[in-house]
Amino acid sequence: MSVSGLTGSPLRCCLRLPDRNQGLVCRQVSAISSAGKPKEKNGLLHLESCSWAVSIRKWKTQKTLLIKCAMDASYGDMASESAGSAIFPRINIRDPYKRLGISREASEDEIQAARNFLISKYGGHKPSVDAIEAAHDKIIMQKFYERKNPKIDIKKKVREVKQSRVVQAVTSRFQTPATKFIVKTSIAFIVLGVLTVLFPTEEGPTLQVALSLIATFYFIHDRLKSNIRALLYGAGAFIFSWLVGTFLMVSVIPPIPILKGLRSFEVLTSLITYVLLWVSSTYLK
Repeated sequence: MSVSGLTGSPLRCCLRLPDRNQGLVCRQVSAISSAGKPKEKNGLLHLESCSWAVSIRKWKTQKTLLIKCAMDASYGDMASESAGSAIFPRINIRDPYKRLGISREASEDEIQAARNFLISKYGGHKPSVDAIEAAHDKIIMQKFYERKNPKIDIKKKVREVKQSRVVQAVTSRFQTPATKFIVKTSIAFIVLGVLTVLFPTEEGPTLQVALSLIATFYFIHDRLKSNIRALLYGAGAFIFSWLVGTFLMVSVIPPIPILKGLRSFEVLTSLITYVLLWVSSTYLK
């Protein structure tokens, strides 16, 4: 006869209990031997029931610990994945160039390289990826619009002119002297210009032009302390200034109504020459 883990027979009964090491263990109790001793029989049954309760309690404790360990391992993996996905620090910056960390003059290759680098670094965080992609797309569309509708960048053109070899070679031949020397040369050539405008002669401003040449020699010698360089620089500056002034009056500058007369052409040419001679006398190395 077998009932709920108990196997009975006329002579003995078998009680199957869970054991920590060997699974179920059959504990046998003789019915005949204990038939005449009711007190011993009751004590033996009580001992068997206590062993059963302790074994079940240990089994439940082990099962709870296994479930807890499994949950801790699962949540630990999730935490490590969350920690591995870094957040893009410039995610809230509105300027797309600053968000990608590039300049506005960056080429398309530099823009693409910045985008790929940031995606590889913050690819585990979806909002960061969306912010990076949005900035990249906005810059690309802006570059495309600028190619379709080009405009003149004055600052860029000026920078390109300053960086050209010709301009750098010319500017390297000039230097800024002391302020006192600049004031002295400026007063001298301004006086010559006023005399040329106020007292034009029939022969033209010949005297004033001669005085401007002498002033050029004097100022260059005073600054460079060399007679030969003063002679060469002064003569070259005078010839160059007069040719440039004549070219500008003939081809570029229209007639000025304020200056009328037979010698207005010579007067304006002399004024342009004075300006160029002042630059040569003051700043030429």
